[in-house]
Amino acid sequence: MAALFTPFTQRGVTLRNRIGVSPMCQYMAHDGHATDWHLVHLGGLATGGAGVVCVEATAVVPEGRISPHDLGLWDDAHIPALRRITDFLTAQGAVPAIQLAHAGRKASTHRPWAGNGTVPPDQGGWTPVAPSALRYSDRYPEVTALDPAGIDRVVAGFADAARRAHRAGFRIIELHAAHGYLLHSALSPLTNQRTDGYGGPFDHRVRLLLEVTDAVRAAWPDELPLWVRLSCTDWADGGWTLDDTCALAPLLRARGVELVDCSSGGLVPWQQIAVGPGYQRPFARAVRATGIATAAVGMITDPAQAEAIVTEGDADLVFLARELLRNPRWPLAAASALGAEGPWPAPYQRGRP
Repeated sequence: MAALFTPFTQRGVTLRNRIGVSPMCQYMAHDGHATDWHLVHLGGLATGGAGVVCVEATAVVPEGRISPHDLGLWDDAHIPALRRITDFLTAQGAVPAIQLAHAGRKASTHRPWAGNGTVPPDQGGWTPVAPSALRYSDRYPEVTALDPAGIDRVVAGFADAARRAHRAGFRIIELHAAHGYLLHSALSPLTNQRTDGYGGPFDHRVRLLLEVTDAVRAAWPDELPLWVRLSCTDWADGGWTLDDTCALAPLLRARGVELVDCSSGGLVPWQQIAVGPGYQRPFARAVRATGIATAAVGMITDPAQAEAIVTEGDADLVFLARELLRNPRWPLAAASALGAEGPWPAPYQRGRP
């Protein structure tokens, strides 16, 4: 049995294999509501054989959306459409997960194929909030710094969304603290210039994420795992580093986080990323050495490459994104390539090699 196709258990949840669908924004929601696009997109990935399917960044408050077309979980009315999706994912043998997010200073922008840039108020836009009033770039909206009431609203929004996620049938929550969005921007000294208890030294800059983690863990059932996606480095001088991530990981683990999804970058437009196949794999290895499970992600395209990541102990899970957009049944093809038994749906048995 290939290691990639062995089960993986955390708390009361078992994944059928070590392959995960990374959360990928679709920008196809209506007022935060999931649509048939999400059902077909995510359902197809579940029938493709992945062990866990993670729903895209889902805003915990309306102003936490990247665009007006993002998914949301700030209202009970969002639950039924998501429940339809989780029921289907579960029926196909995949564990349904959801990434809870707040876009911070990268909010109120157009979806990518509409030109990016700021969505003005007369087109449904809003003023984003962030740890400090620093715009991402001159093409992005002006930003308001979070005041104490705003911080409380963020923390409560994550906790309330976690309760709704449970009612919607999700079995894993991932907190989005990467790619320059709100929780990541609080971590990095490049974007957090506060002088109160949420800014300055490391212990202050991690405070918002730890408060959100505590609130979500308290709202989320004990038998269900909690994950966090981190940008392990900003790829920018003076920013968040891998050493910072390795210092943060044990703090998260002590608060009931079971896995760190190891990504990178996204904080500032002048980042310098050394891109290549498996370029974020060393981050997963370093964070895993601190004693917490990890997922590796980023330009993982070959079954042998994914198998090596697991067998060599660099990560517990392998997450794929763009490769699954190109080939939603990559896990089934990988099973065949590695000589493993793939989870073929009964209606697709005639297509087995």
